[in-house]
Amino acid sequence: MTLLLGPALGDAARTVEAHGIGGAKDLPISPELAVAGAVAALTISFTVLALAWRTPRYASEHTPDHGGHLLPDVAQRVLDSRVWRIALRVVGLLFFAWAGIAAVAGQDLLTNPFFGMFYVWWWVGIVPASLLLGPVWRAVSPVRTLNLLLARASGSDPERGVFAYPARWGYWPAALGLFAFVWLELVYPYSTELGPVRLWAAVYVAVMLVGGALFGNTWYARADPFEVYSSLVAKLSVWGSRDGRVLVRSPLSNLATIEARPGLVAVVAVLFGSTGFDSFRESPTWVRFLLNTDAIASRDWAATLADNLALIVFCGGVGLLFAAGTMLTGVGSEQRRIHLPGQFAHSMVPIIVGYIAAHYLSYWIEVGQDTLIKASDPMSTGANYLGTGDWRVNYWLSYHPTLLANLKVAGVVLGHVVAVVAAHDRAITLLPKRHQLTGQLPLLALMVGFTAGGLFLLFAA
Repeated sequence: MTLLLGPALGDAARTVEAHGIGGAKDLPISPELAVAGAVAALTISFTVLALAWRTPRYASEHTPDHGGHLLPDVAQRVLDSRVWRIALRVVGLLFFAWAGIAAVAGQDLLTNPFFGMFYVWWWVGIVPASLLLGPVWRAVSPVRTLNLLLARASGSDPERGVFAYPARWGYWPAALGLFAFVWLELVYPYSTELGPVRLWAAVYVAVMLVGGALFGNTWYARADPFEVYSSLVAKLSVWGSRDGRVLVRSPLSNLATIEARPGLVAVVAVLFGSTGFDSFRESPTWVRFLLNTDAIASRDWAATLADNLALIVFCGGVGLLFAAGTMLTGVGSEQRRIHLPGQFAHSMVPIIVGYIAAHYLSYWIEVGQDTLIKASDPMSTGANYLGTGDWRVNYWLSYHPTLLANLKVAGVVLGHVVAVVAAHDRAITLLPKRHQLTGQLPLLALMVGFTAGGLFLLFAA
């Protein structure tokens, strides 16, 4: 792709190409000290939980849901109103239309805002949006809205499709969709060319619309990779629901309500494993290996093949390690061991959120601003439709590396501590009393390993 280099491009656009994660240069603290502190935090947390947390406290499919405070009737009526729901759908359609203009009519340049809207606003931004607002993608999803409009035009019910969604599919379609996205972003050698990215987005829209027509809105709740991702992250928000009413409750109570469906472990494995691979591929060790591979093979495809294999190993490795750790946890449990990974998969969500926050923090803030500036000129004609074209990116966070370092390490550690709490609460729900502590040791060891590995990758990038 032709690159428009110069002042107009700036550091932020170059960051899009390199994913702008930042690593050791951002973290002016000792990695050994950070890892030691994180491991100590997990160990202390587990010890305190073992002594003071003896009975389940959060709702799940095994315990009744009594927590939370319902919103006042006035607020509930606003959220249930037709005007509110339509307004959210319009927001999603406007975003979809603006991105479509940039994708179809924009130029094949890195300054095209479609790349930032696709990789930054959509993919990274879905995490903070869901943490703050709940399952936001479900509310604004343009594919849901288009399916609704098509159903109304044909006189059918968007909730019901031609077929019932097979229960055995679970979240497997979403896991495949998520892997397809991270493959495009991290491995595909032309991920910053407009044609392939535009094609990926078009295929996504087509598959979602066909799936919605065949299986109704259940398709979006189970198979839309972005809706499943948003809904999982939203379980760490304070917004829950009961009998159709919105309530405010503990994020840990929300987290425990994640249903253990087929493919859930695959979803969390792809999300966590791909983020780990994104750090690993920026490390000097992997870069040197790829350079040597290219030199030996004298082929461009050698590095691409190595990246493909590494991404599969990271995602598959996370899934296998988590499955092994949770199945070993089930010593003496009445549950079948093969079902335990799904029962504990909810505890991976805080780890994913913490590591994504650490990994993409400066990227999201800085490149997100740059995208807003460029979005004012979607066709690269010099226009300023949104009035943001003259704005400048604020690099304040990158100018304070110690603060950035502390935020990144805190994100990883806090995510793992919350995961330990969630896993402990589920363990004392599932495991017999004689194994409620010893049965958790394999899972604790796994989380300590994830913490140490995540921090080392964060520093190595």
